[in-house]
Amino acid sequence: MTQAFEEIERGTQEIIPHEELRQRLSAAAASGVRLRIKAGFDPTAKDLHLGHTLLLNKLRAFQEAGHEAIFLIGDFTGMIGDPTGKNETRKPLTREQVEENAHTYKEQVFKILDPQLTTIDFNSRWLDKLGTEGMLRLAAQHTVARMLERDDFSKRYKEGQPIAIHEFLYPLLQGYDSVALKADVELGGTDQKFNLLVGRHLQQIHGQRPQCIMTVPILEGLDGVQKMSKSLNNYVALNDPPQEMFGKLMKVSDTLMWRYYDLLSFKSLAEIGRLRASAEEGANPRDIKMALGMEIVDRFHGPGSGEQARQAFIAQFSLGALPDNIPEFTLAAPAAGLPLARALKEAGLVASNGEGNRLIEQKAVRVDSERVEDRGFLLHPGRSYLLQIGNRRFARVRVVAEAA
Repeated sequence: MTQAFEEIERGTQEIIPHEELRQRLSAAAASGVRLRIKAGFDPTAKDLHLGHTLLLNKLRAFQEAGHEAIFLIGDFTGMIGDPTGKNETRKPLTREQVEENAHTYKEQVFKILDPQLTTIDFNSRWLDKLGTEGMLRLAAQHTVARMLERDDFSKRYKEGQPIAIHEFLYPLLQGYDSVALKADVELGGTDQKFNLLVGRHLQQIHGQRPQCIMTVPILEGLDGVQKMSKSLNNYVALNDPPQEMFGKLMKVSDTLMWRYYDLLSFKSLAEIGRLRASAEEGANPRDIKMALGMEIVDRFHGPGSGEQARQAFIAQFSLGALPDNIPEFTLAAPAAGLPLARALKEAGLVASNGEGNRLIEQKAVRVDSERVEDRGFLLHPGRSYLLQIGNRRFARVRVVAEAA
């Protein structure tokens, strides 16, 4: 039991109450009872990415100890929009958008979880039935003062930023999910701690044994600064093709690489320690990073795919697949960023913004070897990029801030 708990605890930020979770796991092991471990995901985008896998890997660790994982798709709460960490009211999604995204989640989750020990549920199943009376009763079980204790709400209130009433409902609805599911444990990122505690509070009110909560760190994106997010284009999607996934991971800095090892790798802590020691003794960080890339590509695309992606990467970047004399440009951009189509034109790769947008839509444009399909893609001041159209047109651009 001790070893199983150590594996479950690995990489977590906080467990509340810590000793109670250990006792529950021990009692469950002795009695053969499965605990119900819940993690919720709002389907706000189509792709799950490596940031999501911190929770999925933790669910898998509970499964390996014999417990039931509940992968909860927040199709109802997704229409509200989680206000966590937001400095402005988030635009809600339509039910159609949520349902489309939810469908892709169901297709991706079993890349990690054991289907035999997984329940996929949708919180619309009980939240749709609450009705006006049920919603009012739920709202009466928490106070505005307690809501304003939340860091993001408190900050917005002090700064005079608007907070819509429906945003106060989000933590209550997420907490009510735990009541409906009779969750024994709920997992979430560190930014979800308030919401998870609301779940404990509501379970107590409804006469249930309050869930233990476990938080995991927030995974930084490829930029090493902001939270991994599709909207920031600093993510690695579980559905990325093998070569693209490997190439993205090779962009991770040598420093951030170790955090990715700690949070994403299935290697033992002893193995990771040996890799750290080898780096300190002079091993090439690139080779250690390649090992991480191969492990993750193999995990999502099957054994051997990581080695194939590594060989393709070496062929492209180490064996001269790129032209020797790529023209270089310095482009001025507003603070919000320079549209990619305009950058292609200014770098002489296309004749007009219209042509650039057409090529983007045709999936013919790559930025730093990654295919870009979004006409709204922006290049930001202070960074350099490799632009590519097809296999023959290249340009390196350095983006600087426009003069005031």
